[in-house]
Amino acid sequence: MSGGNPVKQVRALHQRKFRDAEGLFLVQGRKMVAELLATGLEIVEIYATEEAARQLGLTRSRVLPAHDLGRIGTFEQGNEVVAVVRKGPAAVLAMPGPGGFVLAVDDVADPGNLGTLLRIADWFGAGQLWCSTESVEVWNPKCVQASMGSIFRVPVVYGHLVDVLQAAEAAGVHVYKAEASGTNVFQVDLARPAVLVLGSESHGLSKEVREGPGQTISIPLSGGAESLNVAAAAAALCMEFARRAR
Repeated sequence: MSGGNPVKQVRALHQRKFRDAEGLFLVQGRKMVAELLATGLEIVEIYATEEAARQLGLTRSRVLPAHDLGRIGTFEQGNEVVAVVRKGPAAVLAMPGPGGFVLAVDDVADPGNLGTLLRIADWFGAGQLWCSTESVEVWNPKCVQASMGSIFRVPVVYGHLVDVLQAAEAAGVHVYKAEASGTNVFQVDLARPAVLVLGSESHGLSKEVREGPGQTISIPLSGGAESLNVAAAAAALCMEFARRAR
């Protein structure tokens, strides 16, 4: 990435096909780049304004004018530092151990939601985030940014979710699936190790996952809202898991 036109090269990574082809993704903003520098990930190049490079103490970066960084970055404004990073090895599926739990998502399509789910998984100590193969790509710039650094700490594994849940159940992991028609979570004996499964924003759990292993649970409704955002539902249920574990 150090030669040629950096604007053209980095802008190509806004698209998944180029991220897949090059094995690269973008990390943007001072906070995220500061967290990135503390990881072991391979940084191919960092592009920054002179001020951002100085504030972050960057000893190896390419200083670009603000208008070029505005074209390289994906933010509507405030594109001060953009790092091109090589993806690490794909995470390997790991069953939660005694007392542990993981979060799983079934066809979540919005990258901002997936990034927020990563933050929630990180906050509540989930060992991994399992994603169905149809879920949005975790390296999408909006997902990376919404994770606020949690993408560096929570391994993300993609796979055929029903097969993964069947393997989890066979390994003694308790499977709980969030569904509006499920049993009130306050009336369920939440046992660990566990996996909490959440469905897509538009359709909830797929038919295949609904009919697969596990118990459906729901968040009790007290008001008149039609539904909860998938990330809000995840936070509420994870909080109940955390409360029971105390």
